[in-house]
Formats: sequence, structure tokens, C-alpha cells
Amino acid sequence: MITTLKDKLGATVTVTLEIDNPVSSYTVSPEGEPAVGRADFVDSPGTGHDRIFFHTEVDDEFGGRGLAGLLVRVALDDSIRRGVTVVPVCPVFARHLRTHGSEFTARGGAFRRPTPADIAVVTRAARGEA
Repeated sequence: MITTLKDKLGATVTVTLEIDNPVSSYTVSPEGEPAVGRADFVDSPGTGHDRIFFHTEVDDEFGGRGLAGLLVRVALDDSIRRGVTVVPVCPVFARHLRTHGSEFTARGGAFRRPTPADIAVVTRAARGEA
């Protein structure tokens, strides 16, 4: 999945879904450049109906362009399309859903608070233990 958007400066950027095991990411790249930001997640084991977002970052030199917001927006839109429940461990996702959660659910999205089991899944994935 590749989505082309404009950042706050009007520059073209692409957000790409990169599926990997155990940690996958949505990455953001300025036109013709390598990725400068990412939103990492783990799909819950077993049913795979929960997508646990645990880390979002954008290179400092690209700060202020709204790239983290674009990552969140594309990731949440894709979560709706895929019918997965978002679990916001990442502060960027948690803050967005605190503010815009009702809009997200009105568009068909679902999210829930993280549990200790979700944190354990993320910890194992980050260690490469899947």
C-alpha cells in the first residue's frame, strides 16, 4: 500500500506500509527520498484483529512538516479498511485518538486502551522474540 499526500509545506510525500515480522511499519518519504519517519506496530498474535501501535518518529530535520500526523492519518484509515482494532501504546496515536477518537469511530474505526498483555506483545516483538 502506497499513499501520496502533501505535507504542511506543500511538498509531495508518500506513506508506505511495510509488512515485516514481527514489527511492521508505515513509513513516510519525501518525493524521491528514503524514509524519514515511521509508525511501528505489531499485529496481535492469534486472531490478528488488533494492531498495536507502539512507536512513531520523524527525523528531526523534517520536523514541523506534519509528517507524524500524516503517518497517523494513513495508518488509521488503513486500519478501518482492514477492519482491525487500533491499540495506541504510542503517545502520538494515543493523543490523536483522545482528541479525535469519536471522529475515528464514526468513520467505522475501532480502538481500545492497551492492556499489560499488549505491552508484553510489543516487548517480545521489539526483542525479536515474536
